[in-house]
Amino acid sequence: MGIKEMFSLARVPSILVLGVVYVAYVLIGGVVFWKVEGDLGQKDISVLLLNKKRLLTTYTCLNQDGLEAVAQVVHDASKVGLSLRGNYTTDGFWKFTSSAVFAATVVTTIGYGNISPSSTTGQIFCVFFAVFGIPLNMVVLNRVGKYMLVIERNVSDFLEGRTRRKCTRFFVHLVSYLSGAALFFIVPMIVFQQHEGWTYSQAIYYCFITLSTIGFGDYVADNNPDKEYPEWYSILMASWIFFGLAWLALLINHSIDILERLNAHFKLQWGGQKPEDESGNAEGNNPNTQMEEEDEIKKPPITQ
Repeated sequence: MGIKEMFSLARVPSILVLGVVYVAYVLIGGVVFWKVEGDLGQKDISVLLLNKKRLLTTYTCLNQDGLEAVAQVVHDASKVGLSLRGNYTTDGFWKFTSSAVFAATVVTTIGYGNISPSSTTGQIFCVFFAVFGIPLNMVVLNRVGKYMLVIERNVSDFLEGRTRRKCTRFFVHLVSYLSGAALFFIVPMIVFQQHEGWTYSQAIYYCFITLSTIGFGDYVADNNPDKEYPEWYSILMASWIFFGLAWLALLINHSIDILERLNAHFKLQWGGQKPEDESGNAEGNNPNTQMEEEDEIKKPPITQ
């Protein structure tokens, strides 16, 4: 009995198949990170323990309690953006431009974790600010993404009408993706490499971790208290985050659409089932609803 016949008899629900694939994907990722980073992490711990021993041996007046006190000072200084290399203080993290970037990381759910409100008033305000700001951010990004999609489709329709070639739309999408990658990844990578002193791999890693809203916080731009950043740097960062999120969200939506189509294709081929939009069982996949959604996407948003 072949694979197709087994799927046809078993009638495995697509949600179960997707769940198995999802869990397997996460576990494979865990194994890869474990093998790649596990040994390196153990080496880092060994080096840190060796450095701690050398520090206590070199500075005999510094005992374990003193070392912990110094570590606490360093930690507290890093949380407020204080430089410890010289006899001077910086403006800290909570100047206006940095605060505006922090507000942007809250509503976009990036959440680097390098700074956070410490006062009770600030923490309570952050909760309410995020409750209303996150949905507002999603609506605005969705609208900006629709504008991008409308412009892309209008250019495709115009060129396809002039050239009479069916592959025109594919090339327009390809150029759009490559242009977005250059604008939101390549150019920022060069800027961050110049102003932050990162390697190109670290800069491109930071770009993706930020725009995907993962936000580990191991690399954060405009965060080094020992560097003097120009005032336009924070404004440029906020603009890059906003439009980059809209572009990457549009790209992810395209990827989701491709995966949904592949899922429907394999479900039809292996399961012997009719697509849900043909059977009419799912209200969300009703053809009339799909046509209304396509018309909504094709129309540019109405501005007041």
